Amino acid sequence: MTVLRIDNVSLTFGGVTALDSVSVAAEQGLITAVIGPNGAGKTSLFNVVSGFYWPQAGSVWFEGKDIGGVRPHRRAYLGIARTFQNIALFHGMTVLDNIKLGAHTQLGAGTLAAGLYFGKARREELALRARLEREIINFLEIDHIRHKPVNELSYGLQKRVELARALVMRPKLLLLDEPVAGMNREEKEDMARFILDVRAEWGTTILLIDHDMSMVMDISDAVTVLNFGRRIASGTPAEVKANPDVIRAYLGDSSAAAPLRKTG
Repeated sequence: MTVLRIDNVSLTFGGVTALDSVSVAAEQGLITAVIGPNGAGKTSLFNVVSGFYWPQAGSVWFEGKDIGGVRPHRRAYLGIARTFQNIALFHGMTVLDNIKLGAHTQLGAGTLAAGLYFGKARREELALRARLEREIINFLEIDHIRHKPVNELSYGLQKRVELARALVMRPKLLLLDEPVAGMNREEKEDMARFILDVRAEWGTTILLIDHDMSMVMDISDAVTVLNFGRRIASGTPAEVKANPDVIRAYLGDSSAAAPLRKTG
């Protein structure tokens, strides 16, 4: 089943075209990567899916429904969660509190009950803590830092906390924007393992963008390539790596035999 379908989406900012009739599909339970040089339109595409940008043309379909008119917070309730290229955590709060913020779509207590912390609000809070321990904190191996302020953590651990906050939403579609950017080799290997485990454990459909070609090609089931806002290739990792248009976009080289390499 196609969980996400982006049909001929175009997005412009003044005279600048960020996306030009781009189409991408993410199939149930698979990892689909969107790659391309800097400025290719990858994050703009994510912002269209999330509802932060409204395209001038085209449509976005989620589980068979057109969500073009759905506001960002309502898309979260539908089951779309994301991480960000630049870490978007609350630095004055602990790891645990940051993660709990992602559970807003799972809670139903009213403002008064939540403020006074009684009845349904208290029961929901206790159940949430238990689920966090069981499903998220142990899963991502962050038990040892759960009470630390996030500003005291390394960059790689902050990325892991941001993933935890997205996962607590129990997403049907997980958007990962540069999940291993800025990490060292060990941190990248850990994050790649966690992404694969998320898919294996919960069957989550994942759409990711990243510049680390080694990681992308290792863990992805399908890859779409953008260049200057246009889709130039789509297929399996092996097909994409051998595509002459992709090689030219990355290397400025017309030789199809040249290897695909990481871009900055």
